[in-house]
Amino acid sequence: MPSPQPVSEFKVGVLANHGVQKGIVRWKPMMDYLTAAVPGTHFEVVPLDFNEMSRQLLSHEIQFIVTNPGQYLNLSSNFPLSWLATMKSHQHGGATFAIGSTIIVRADSDIYTLKDLEGKHLVASDPQALGGYQAAIGLLHKMGYNPENYFGSLRFLGFPLEPIVYQVRDGTVDAAITPFCTLEEMIEDGLVRKADFRVIHPTMPMGYDCLVSTQLYPNWSFAAAETVPPAITQKITQALYALPADHPAAIQAKTLGWTAPISQLKVIKLFKELQLKAPQPPLHQTVLKWIERNKEWGLALMLLFLVSTVYHLWLEYKFREKSEFLVDTERQLKDKALQLERMQSATILGEIGSGLAHELNQPIAAITQYSEGGMMQLNHRGETDPELYELLAKINAQSVRAGAVVHRIRSLLKRRKGSYEQVNLDEVINNTLVLFRREFSRNDISLSHQLGGEPYPIMADEVGLSQVLANLLKNSLDALAESNAVTEKRIMVTIDYTPQGVCIKVIDNGPGLQRKAQELMASFCSTKDDGLGLGLAICRDVIGQHDGSFGIENCSDQLNAPWSKGCMVTINIPNVRD
Repeated sequence: MPSPQPVSEFKVGVLANHGVQKGIVRWKPMMDYLTAAVPGTHFEVVPLDFNEMSRQLLSHEIQFIVTNPGQYLNLSSNFPLSWLATMKSHQHGGATFAIGSTIIVRADSDIYTLKDLEGKHLVASDPQALGGYQAAIGLLHKMGYNPENYFGSLRFLGFPLEPIVYQVRDGTVDAAITPFCTLEEMIEDGLVRKADFRVIHPTMPMGYDCLVSTQLYPNWSFAAAETVPPAITQKITQALYALPADHPAAIQAKTLGWTAPISQLKVIKLFKELQLKAPQPPLHQTVLKWIERNKEWGLALMLLFLVSTVYHLWLEYKFREKSEFLVDTERQLKDKALQLERMQSATILGEIGSGLAHELNQPIAAITQYSEGGMMQLNHRGETDPELYELLAKINAQSVRAGAVVHRIRSLLKRRKGSYEQVNLDEVINNTLVLFRREFSRNDISLSHQLGGEPYPIMADEVGLSQVLANLLKNSLDALAESNAVTEKRIMVTIDYTPQGVCIKVIDNGPGLQRKAQELMASFCSTKDDGLGLGLAICRDVIGQHDGSFGIENCSDQLNAPWSKGCMVTINIPNVRD
């Protein structure tokens, strides 16, 4: 015995405009008909409102829909759908144009025209309902009214449709927008009396049985999602077209059968006709209108909003105040810790420097005395050896200079000012360059010395300036000696005289700064393995005692630098002649 073939389950979402239970009763025979007509399938009806139909279609809970063309167009812009067939109405001779809006009022109402609806309170089924709302809005647009600001209020009650008519009958609202033939069907079912109602802007098209306020649009359509196999949609379409008008499924569904779907072009034209993309009213108008209708709740919400805003601002202010206090306290603690560390370092340095200066003074003094004694012996004996005498004179001059440097370091450590006198800067620079001439030659470093302006003597500490220049040249020499990437090693010393002061620059084409300038000029900060980190700090202090400025930066940060890589030190000393 062959095994039974598997059955494909399909769910059909139908618009439940008269409630879920009535929707099941109306459409279940149609589902049974399709199950029998398409072998290997089983169809189940799922009555839904507009929003739930969109959600279930997105989550693939339903595979087919039966709804109005307005809803179909909204869904098809987000979901791939195939429009299979359009329903023929069970009234009006099986017309396929059977959707429209009927605006109804009480028979004793003073509303007779569309203009009389201004400022009135209305109800409708749903914003997506073609006959229950959109067609009426399209009519008002066409008549030159702006529906967004036209009514006093407009509420949507959803499905089923009967309570919308009851709201008018009971005087709860001034008017209602109902789908075409809804009032007549309720009168036929004995739910309301015809004498209690009146239709606004009424027309009855030829061949139709109900009054309508708007023009008529295409009837409901049967559509399939893209997940349905094409073979199934083809068989369903054939079954719908083949459904006879006297079939129980057609009678229960209130249809005379199905026909070819209305083209997509007509549906798009329909939406343009309705002007559904009209600009929304400003947000403030919507809020004010809501507050006007719900004054108590509106005032309460406004008060809650104001209190919450004030409380939030107060909390933010306190938080910012505490944050600023904590940040300021943390900054002060870091500054105090840094000051303490520098004071400890300065104390240690002072003790070490004083000891070194004391110990170095004796051998330097001995060298000075020996060199002077040698020159005196040569003079006393009358021996004439100019080379030996010149050598002893150089030894004596450098020992005197070394002694002056030691005394200068001691005065710096003790924060004493050096001896100021008129100094020829050119001579100081030339004497300093002579000391490094051999080092420059050994390391193949090209040295250039440029002079600008009219030279003049300045009041300065000659020993201090010599110490600064020597330290800077030594730093440049070390940087170039350690760099293997520089093909042509160069150092440039420039001095520029202006009436305001003198600008000295020491420039090299080495690798440049390895840290920030402020870090390098701090005490005990060094990039050298055997460095103490005092050179730049002492240079800055010496220039500061001359009321000058001391800066160090990369050549890449200066537009007027002679080359793109390297380091540039700039010293500015003011012109003080007294």
